[in-house]
Formats: sequence, C-alpha cells, structure tokens
Amino acid sequence: MKRLIVAFGFLTRLPMPRVEVGSEDFAAAIRFYPVVGLVIGLIVVATGWLGTLVDPWTGACAALLAWIAVTGALHLDGIADLADGLGAAHGDRTRLLAVMADPHIGSFGVVAIACQMLAKLVLLHAVGVGCWLVLVPFAARMGPLVWAKLLPPLRPGGLGAAVAGAVRTRDLLGWGLLLALAAVAVPALVALPLLVLGVAAWLRRTLGGVTGDAHGAGIEIVETGLLLALAVAGALA
Repeated sequence: MKRLIVAFGFLTRLPMPRVEVGSEDFAAAIRFYPVVGLVIGLIVVATGWLGTLVDPWTGACAALLAWIAVTGALHLDGIADLADGLGAAHGDRTRLLAVMADPHIGSFGVVAIACQMLAKLVLLHAVGVGCWLVLVPFAARMGPLVWAKLLPPLRPGGLGAAVAGAVRTRDLLGWGLLLALAAVAVPALVALPLLVLGVAAWLRRTLGGVTGDAHGAGIEIVETGLLLALAVAGALA
C-alpha cells in the first residue's frame, strides 16, 4: 500500500496520506503506475460524461480539463521540456539534456503543449466520452515500465535512474496479460505495444536513454496515439 500511495502522490494531485518512504519505495512505485492510470481514466470519464449533458464538445473539453487537472499537467511539462531540448539542441545531445533540465519553458515547449492539448481535444470529440476511455490512461502508464527496462537512465539521481532496476519481468508479463484481456473489449488497444516500442526507439535515437521528462512525454504521446487508434477504429467500423 505504501508504494501505491507513492505512485498516486507522484502521478496525480489527488490527496494522499503522508507516508515515510525510501528511495527503493519510490522506485518500486512504478509497478503501480497502470493502477493510477485507471483511476485517472475514471475521473476523466465521469467529468466528460457530465459535460456531454450539454453537448459533445463540452464533454470533450471537460474530459481534457479533468485529465490535465488530476495529473497536475505533470506529463505536459515533460513533453514541453523535451520539445524545448530538441528545438534548441541542433543535434548536440549534451545541449539537449541541459535545455531539458532548465526549469523555464521556451517557445518550442509552448507550441508542443498547445498542439498536444488541441490533438487530445479533437480526438476526444471524435471518439466520444465512453466507459472504454478509462483504459487509455491505464494502458499508457504501462509505457514507463517498458522504457525503464529497455532504456538506460541518462541522469544519475533522476527518475530514470531511480526506476531503472525496479521493473521485474513478472511486472511486464502481468500487465501485458491484463492489456490482452482489455483488448478483447477494446481492440484498438493492440496499438499499445507498437506505440510504446516506437517511443522507446525514438528516445534511444534522440536522447540515447530515458529521463523523467522523457517518461512524461512518452505517456502523453502514447495517450494521443491510443485516442487516434480508437478514432480510426471507430471510423472503419
């Protein structure tokens, strides 16, 4: 329970009891990220459903605002930092990491956040707010477990380094089995492995590894990719 509380406290702005934890507990909390995603999804769906009582666009907007609020824009910050780094680095990996570590946000980061929010809003309207939507944040938070396993951490003492050894093979197998069961109900979820591995390959090529910001950016990219997959599946159906 301690590590589950840590996971909720880190990934959301939901009130959590104060607990004494060590670095090992913080790292092991990554195993519970998908559980946190499921709760985020429930909040997003409930808020979006209330918005649809007005009209579909209001529902999509309400769902998006709830998504941002419950996570405290944590992952949007990651995608902004990564965008600033890529925009300013000009191929210099050392400069890329230095810019990502800067707490200030630049023009590339602002554009990235705006594009991400716009993409999610349009896709939420396209697919509608249904109970299946709870599975998108749930599935996307399986990504960090895979990235922690496949990619080397780039910053000693950072999130990437903390969780590098915390993910066990049985964690991946267990969450993978649950994903397979969920995909029976929502076939578009079969896109998740391609999205997660695609992000891993991109991070390895651009950064050479993973950081906390990269985890956050990856989650945002995967969530948008899953919404797109749902929209395409709905159009084909």
